Amino acid sequence: MSPRFGSLVKEGGVRFAAWSGAAERIWVSLFDQQGNRETDRLELTPEGEGVFARFVGGLGEGARYGLRAGGPFAPEKGLWFDPDKLLADPYAVQIDRSYAYDTRLTASERGVDTAALVPKAVVRERASEIAPAPPLFRPGGLIYEVSVRAFTMRHPDIPVHDRGTLRALAHPAVIDHLARLGVSAVELMPVTAWIDERHLPPLGLANAWGYNPVTFMALDPRLAPGGLADIRHAVAALHDAGIGVILDLVFNHTGESDALGTSLSLRGLDSRAYYRHAADGQLVNDTGTGNTVNCQHAIVQELVLDSLRHFVREAGVDGFRFDLAPVLGRLETGFDADAPLLRAIRSDPLLGDRILIAEPWDIGPGGYQLGNFRPPFLEWNDRYRDDVRRFWRGDAGTLGGLATRLAGSSDVFAKAGEGVSRTVNFIAAHDGMTLADLVAYRLKHNDANGEGNRDGHDDNLSWNNGFEGPVSDPQVVLRRRNDARALLATLFASRGTIMLTAGDEFGRSQKGNNNAYAQDNELTWLDWSGRDQELERYVAALSRLRRSVPALTETGFLSGRPVGGDAIPDVEWLTEAGRTMRERDWHDGRRLAMVMAGGTPDGGRLAIVVNGDEQPTTFVLPDRNGFGWTAALDGGPAVDSQPLAGRSVAFMIERKDASNGE
Repeated sequence: MSPRFGSLVKEGGVRFAAWSGAAERIWVSLFDQQGNRETDRLELTPEGEGVFARFVGGLGEGARYGLRAGGPFAPEKGLWFDPDKLLADPYAVQIDRSYAYDTRLTASERGVDTAALVPKAVVRERASEIAPAPPLFRPGGLIYEVSVRAFTMRHPDIPVHDRGTLRALAHPAVIDHLARLGVSAVELMPVTAWIDERHLPPLGLANAWGYNPVTFMALDPRLAPGGLADIRHAVAALHDAGIGVILDLVFNHTGESDALGTSLSLRGLDSRAYYRHAADGQLVNDTGTGNTVNCQHAIVQELVLDSLRHFVREAGVDGFRFDLAPVLGRLETGFDADAPLLRAIRSDPLLGDRILIAEPWDIGPGGYQLGNFRPPFLEWNDRYRDDVRRFWRGDAGTLGGLATRLAGSSDVFAKAGEGVSRTVNFIAAHDGMTLADLVAYRLKHNDANGEGNRDGHDDNLSWNNGFEGPVSDPQVVLRRRNDARALLATLFASRGTIMLTAGDEFGRSQKGNNNAYAQDNELTWLDWSGRDQELERYVAALSRLRRSVPALTETGFLSGRPVGGDAIPDVEWLTEAGRTMRERDWHDGRRLAMVMAGGTPDGGRLAIVVNGDEQPTTFVLPDRNGFGWTAALDGGPAVDSQPLAGRSVAFMIERKDASNGE
């Protein structure tokens, strides 16, 4: 079923429809095929309950248009009507150019027609819908976070004209790389059309991440010059390789920003309805961007749901990650996991089986909601990120926290009686330091962002191994390389879904910049020719092991109770001497062995041995008649102990009759 709003091609013409609860008049402005000259301005007819619509004969696919709205200009009441402002249709599925900031777009700037400054919506017939197939991704798999532009701009095998675009994701070289890593799904950072924050152009910078959207359905022409066909092509190629596609979408704010921002779409149609306002008329800022989308309003909920359905129907995506997701569930009384929009997403016939991932925090009241979303939502787990970083940084008393995170964070996700973990474990993401920079920089280095190094988090739980930034000392280089391997091994050893950000598998660096959203340049573009291929091979081996061992990809919580016919505990926590961990070991220790059932189909166990101490040690592994231990990553002869260098992780597999060489 088509949405109620937007442009709909019908026999003999196009029906335009928009919604505003406060506008007195709404027009559709038609433009020539270049989108430069306004050829007609037609008033839409009020149809009741805020709906304005009109059928325009003689139009068809490819027509360019925008909206205009008239009514009171009373910013103190949240009303910014101005017919001089050309507005992007919130339901546009394609626009003819990218958004570009201009001071004349500012909402308070009146008397200047902005048609020349605003992209035009392009009328498109609904493509033949893709029959929704079950998502390829399953919880417990590997998500690979990708900035399309940064990932492909410097890839030597991708044709120049495809670099930086969605079509590049379908290139065999990209597919091969993802397959080697065992990626279960790519999570694409925002691909819908965005605009630069107003302070960036004077600094000669541009938004590189896309977390500043204007329209929720239209793809950004820089990433998708061919429109919807480009994402369909990429998704189809990835699906053919068995790789799912998750879209990172932003429904918490728009690029119209605060009261000093632009009037590009929702603000000009009905700011009071589309954005949250305080009692004094001021915009609510639960996002840190100056405005917050009003997800309590039924018309906003309809827009969000229609946007999600659009990408399932028209592109066949497997799911969505929701940026600053508490905004979607915040009511006047605070966050509610059963708020109408969240409930509607979970129960929607088309969306209910999709992969749903929440970033469970924002800066609004009660904004930290880790563990509080309802199934099937998975959640980014920052406690995992921080506890793993603290342990490998060397902080005291962190061994227990590490074990809890390795085992699926039951302290967070089992509190509602859930039997499986909904955690998305990650050590580094787009926001913050890269994994390589975590072990090379103790401080942030954001001077390139033009804000005097004031932006970005100050406490990164990072360390530099004695020197800040690039070094030539081979011992420091080796320590950093080993630390990176330990972090990666920890990630792949953890129960629950895991996420790796593109390039962290081969040592990408942003030179200590932990807020590189404004660096659309070689600081964030992946250096494919200079990548650490040895580290990349190690990550691929970790991924192969994870996929082959059921104990690692299962998402149920570990209890320590016996499982199976031979009464083996699902997990044992042991010291390096092979005895059960005691309270003092947890408090003072830096070493442990996590021994899990489900290592092999024939009943063998998996041992993950962690040495967080600087000094090497030897782990004694529990003996069992008829079984023996071998190194899981590189094989080798059967052993009953595992020598382990300082600050490292090893995997051991118990195999039947391995001690007899069979």
